[in-house]
Amino acid sequence: MQKVLLFDLDGTVIDSTEAIVESFLRTYRHFGVEAPESKSILPQIGHPLFDMFVNLGVDSADAQEYVVEYKKNYPQVHTLKTELLPGAKEAIELAHKSGARLGVVTTKTGKFAIELLEYFGVMHYFEVLVGSEDVKKHKPDAEPVVRALEVMGVTKRNSVYMIGDTCMDVQAALNAGVKGVAVEFKYSSLDELKVCSKVVKCCIFEAVKDILANKI
Repeated sequence: MQKVLLFDLDGTVIDSTEAIVESFLRTYRHFGVEAPESKSILPQIGHPLFDMFVNLGVDSADAQEYVVEYKKNYPQVHTLKTELLPGAKEAIELAHKSGARLGVVTTKTGKFAIELLEYFGVMHYFEVLVGSEDVKKHKPDAEPVVRALEVMGVTKRNSVYMIGDTCMDVQAALNAGVKGVAVEFKYSSLDELKVCSKVVKCCIFEAVKDILANKI
């Protein structure tokens, strides 16, 4: 049966840490507020921007203004300070050549996600990209995964995999009735991933290789 591979973006396919942190710092500076330390921002990456700001101490009444300002800053640095993770392009190409169908499920704004994937020359491999604006509920809710499968016209889920670097990705997969595969990155500890996922791989390439070899 043809496999369907859905990928998280930040920490799975790309490393946009520097771009995200710099955009946060610029945003706080704009409002004349002391910014949190970078080490406090990293564990929040993968959450919707509104939630990130609230979790970092911004009042919920003000958080949307911070999101708007962030979205002004991020496009100024997102391609310059983001890179594909090692083996990511090779993993995507391998999956495509194997005949698998591919999609992206991310909490990043879809416009920015598409711009980055086009910049790195891999967007054409994906049938669908579900971004933060495409759903009402975000990972770990099942909605983003389900939305991607609906767009792709996938009805049977026994050969669907969601690959991501956080427990939110894995839980979204489980909630949607598909297989979750965790990959290691600095946004989550290995211990955290082992608690929420039965399968933890070192990187996207190893995850894809094992999925294609029917080892997962």
